[in-house]
Amino acid sequence: MTSEKQTLEERASNRSQRPQSDVFKKFIGEDWGPRPPAPKRNESADYTAVRRVTLGRQFLGERLVIPAGNLKIRVNDTDYRFRAHSSFIYLTGLSGEDEPGAVLVLHPLPNATSSSAETHESVFYFHPRASRASEEFYADSRHGEFWVGARASAADMEIATGIKVAHIDSLRTDLAANLGTVPIRVLANSDPEIEALVAELRSQAGLTTDATEANAELVQALAEQRLIKDEYEISQTYTAIEATFAGFNRVLEAMPRALQHRRGERVLEGAFVANAREEGNGVAFETIVAAGNNANTLHWIANDSPVNDGDLVLIDAGVEVDSLYNGDITRTFPASGTFSETQREVYDVVLEAAEATYAVARTPGSRFKDLHAAAMEVFAKHLANWGMLPVSAEESLKPENQYHRRWMPHGTSHHLGLDVHDGAQARRERYQDAVLEPGMIFTIEPGLYFRADDLKIPERFRGIGVRIEDNILITTDGAVRMSEQIPRTADDVEAWMARLAQ
Repeated sequence: MTSEKQTLEERASNRSQRPQSDVFKKFIGEDWGPRPPAPKRNESADYTAVRRVTLGRQFLGERLVIPAGNLKIRVNDTDYRFRAHSSFIYLTGLSGEDEPGAVLVLHPLPNATSSSAETHESVFYFHPRASRASEEFYADSRHGEFWVGARASAADMEIATGIKVAHIDSLRTDLAANLGTVPIRVLANSDPEIEALVAELRSQAGLTTDATEANAELVQALAEQRLIKDEYEISQTYTAIEATFAGFNRVLEAMPRALQHRRGERVLEGAFVANAREEGNGVAFETIVAAGNNANTLHWIANDSPVNDGDLVLIDAGVEVDSLYNGDITRTFPASGTFSETQREVYDVVLEAAEATYAVARTPGSRFKDLHAAAMEVFAKHLANWGMLPVSAEESLKPENQYHRRWMPHGTSHHLGLDVHDGAQARRERYQDAVLEPGMIFTIEPGLYFRADDLKIPERFRGIGVRIEDNILITTDGAVRMSEQIPRTADDVEAWMARLAQ
């Protein structure tokens, strides 16, 4: 037994008994078979090249640093699953859990103009795999092949992405080059270590101006660029919606078991999550399975309550496919398979609001904010008819009133893409106030939430929560409901449930 003291960092290796002999080191590096064949060029590579050019034209003569981000500790020495920053994915096409710690840099080309075919040289900095004769191969739990599997070589990465590659160890030197004359921006809130490195290099180069606004402008530019989807993004969103539909089918097949389980919500969540992992990378966001009054908690993710016969079950869920594009669908189901008269009454009003919103999306010249206004008009009308408003529907809709918002406090739509709430850092004029353009993908998701303890509503409505959410694509011919195949009307939902219960 040794009495030598260890630092906290050193104690983390106490569980490991790594062999150290020279004989072992030689032996483990011998007699390995050939590497797998080189990968093919990614399907997304041609699209990402165009995206980088579009971005570069907004920042002529500037060096742009877009980190993937890094692993985050879940507990002790165990990390969460890695997912790169969405803007890094957008510009490189990498997906899944690829390359934590990687950085994409757009180095400015001299004399480039906004009409130049290329304005920047893109370089992908990462840690390529090491030789199987190296100690990294078996001893490095972050990069070693024995620990994380076979990783890409430099040649593999260049083929797959179509981007020039460099070792991550050269990043500091390359970022410092001509820093006194070449402005530099780093994607804000992406990777604290890389952001700190850029700040350090700026300081060493005598650049004393605050870069916070410049870095935020890079975030904004990418957010606004991503609001318009290209053909690849549209196809991947369709794939995500199909996988989400399959997940809902699995959920309905599990409904009988959920009705018998003390935590029936979790039974349904498990069915959806299993499908998401089987058919994609995972869930797009924490799945909401809210039975009965839980549906009136907008972000109910505990999913730990029973599902009772007679409950409505609101499920808001989406699959993130391997390309990391997302679906986002909400359906509200009668646990028994049949809506009660009152449940159907509320459901039909929410469906009416969804249809009114979709009609606006299909109207040329509509603005994004008009979608929400359409849903609110429907709700105000019905809430007034139910005697729940202290004023008329018209009075409630005035900005200084908004009584009807008590029962739907959230927005009706958000953009959808690599982030389930895509483009959130865009300016208001490019988001809420923007005219709908071909290539935009967004949700329509009106809901009514009648909490069990809300004394301002008729007793028969208390405890009912309903939301219906679909994904919409704007095309040159108008709007398309991408999730059209997923049943929506009360009759169709009942028929869907009956079909899967057989």
